[in-house]
Amino acid sequence: MRCRALVLALLFLALPALAEERKGRTRVSANGLFSVFLVEVAPGQCRLEVTKESGPVWQLPQCLGTVDDFFFVSNDGERVWVLWPLVEKGKPPPPPPKVKGKKQKRPKGPPAWANVAVAAQYDSKGNRLQEKRLTELLNTRQLSEVRQLTHHFKWLEGTLGIPGTGPRLTDAGVVEFEPVGGTTQRLTF
Repeated sequence: MRCRALVLALLFLALPALAEERKGRTRVSANGLFSVFLVEVAPGQCRLEVTKESGPVWQLPQCLGTVDDFFFVSNDGERVWVLWPLVEKGKPPPPPPKVKGKKQKRPKGPPAWANVAVAAQYDSKGNRLQEKRLTELLNTRQLSEVRQLTHHFKWLEGTLGIPGTGPRLTDAGVVEFEPVGGTTQRLTF
């Protein structure tokens, strides 16, 4: 009986080691020379890989997203755009202190959750070169089209059950996508 319990305990401890790596969708550069994909080695452990037909070009041992996010590589293989279709809401600022006898004013502008990065460009060293916030892609009125969840939001057409055309890389090497309620956006390398 003890032996069986010991075997079960060892098997239970070994399960995480037996888990397979998860690999995201491979996307090819516009000139067809480079490919990019993210590998989730274990929860919280990732590796971004840029390869050529002849083999690996560079790897970055960082979780720049998840295997479900969109990665696009430049024609020189040195830069990658990441689009995060499911984004965690930013923390709202604390409310202003109440002043007795004064009416509280509503803050103007977009809600705090909309001022988070939804796309970023990285180089082969992991440096963030550029980023796009939702407020740069949609005006305040268009933000009502964003799909709100408890702690996250969905903003990108053609993803996560939102109708439309998903993000894509054009022949000219430009990343194109449509945010909900908005017009086609373009990101250049």
